[in-house]
Amino acid sequence: MATAPQSPAAAVSPEMMSMRAVLRVPVMRRLWSAQVVSVFGDFLALFAVIGVLTFQLHGTAQQVTGLQIAYLLPIAILGILAGVFVDRWPLKPTLVASDLIRACLCLLLLVSTRMWHFYAVLAAISMVSSFFGPAQGVAIRAAVPLHGLRSANALMQQVMFLMRIAGPAIAGLLVASFGARSCYLADAASFAASACLIASVALVRPETAVAHAAESVVQEEIKGLERVWSDMRQGIRFIVHHAGLLFVILALASAMFVMGCFGPLIAVYVRDTLHASTRVFGAASAMIGFGILIGMNILNVLGKNIRNATLVYSGLGGMAVGLALLTALAAVWSTLLGGFVIGFAVAAIIIPSQTMIQQETPPALMGRVGSTVMSLVFSAQIGGLLLSGVLAGRIGVHYVFAVCAVLLVLLIAAGRLWMEPEEAVAAT
Repeated sequence: MATAPQSPAAAVSPEMMSMRAVLRVPVMRRLWSAQVVSVFGDFLALFAVIGVLTFQLHGTAQQVTGLQIAYLLPIAILGILAGVFVDRWPLKPTLVASDLIRACLCLLLLVSTRMWHFYAVLAAISMVSSFFGPAQGVAIRAAVPLHGLRSANALMQQVMFLMRIAGPAIAGLLVASFGARSCYLADAASFAASACLIASVALVRPETAVAHAAESVVQEEIKGLERVWSDMRQGIRFIVHHAGLLFVILALASAMFVMGCFGPLIAVYVRDTLHASTRVFGAASAMIGFGILIGMNILNVLGKNIRNATLVYSGLGGMAVGLALLTALAAVWSTLLGGFVIGFAVAAIIIPSQTMIQQETPPALMGRVGSTVMSLVFSAQIGGLLLSGVLAGRIGVHYVFAVCAVLLVLLIAAGRLWMEPEEAVAAT
């Protein structure tokens, strides 16, 4: 059984920072602004590409789903390896170079005319993003005090889900008015703007000089691929032997797996079980996004004094309740309520999990641990996308939701029995 190391405790636990207080930190404000700009452009380009594949190239459902997998797969594969380099490369040049490279790759969409062109460009962008994501996590950990990390993570995640809700409508308007090329140019410009914002601040790694000095003595004779493999094992070994982190990472991956299953199947559920229209499908999908946004804001205010682990347990239980609603009741109101409950519960998992990972991970391992988490999350999403259709064809959509609910309950039981996290006391 894994054992959780004791976390350093402070004499007095400072009050958790609000989102507004976190945005008063200059570095965090620039990082958040860069996130807003780049994510907005990213969603514009992604939905524009889906529109081109669907309506101009007449792609099938499998080809459109394949586009999403092409965008997720490189991060799932390269995630663990990318963190090794992120922990050793200078932080700001890594972030700025990643943005500039992605800006250039977006311009390739302007000359893309075939299906495989779009697959290749989005896969290349994803490969670069596998380095940007962990580096951004290290930057947030360095810029924000420990007692502000939950609000910082909530701010960054809010951007993602707000753009997921608003992105399709804005992309559709731009494509109808100016063509898909306008979205590609906007995405390239957004990455360039993000690079400028990040380049304008001073980013310093926290407490890594001593750690790297110690590592250089131990690994002086280790070079090349052997050193890369040694660094990878060090990050994975830390996760495996830290019971609390292992639990929240598994909880986060499980939530993303369920979301991956839910996305493709809710349309079939609305059509075959509810016998309802596409309007109900759109509303059910939107309720998840609204649930996540509302959950982030409410939990960030009302959950200040609640342990991260307790919120994660509650989130897993809430997702199981939402799935049980979909399984037991076949009505429009229960579908909308179930989607909202699932979204609200996901918020109770995402933010506390990310916060606990940042609080518990030594600064010298932030890149490796962050990239490993990202790899597992994206792998879970891909697994949900791939398995949802197969499972639904064999046992039916209702039973897929029921199986997911049971798995979440089993994860709660396993966490309580074998991976009970030992919460860190936030230090200033």
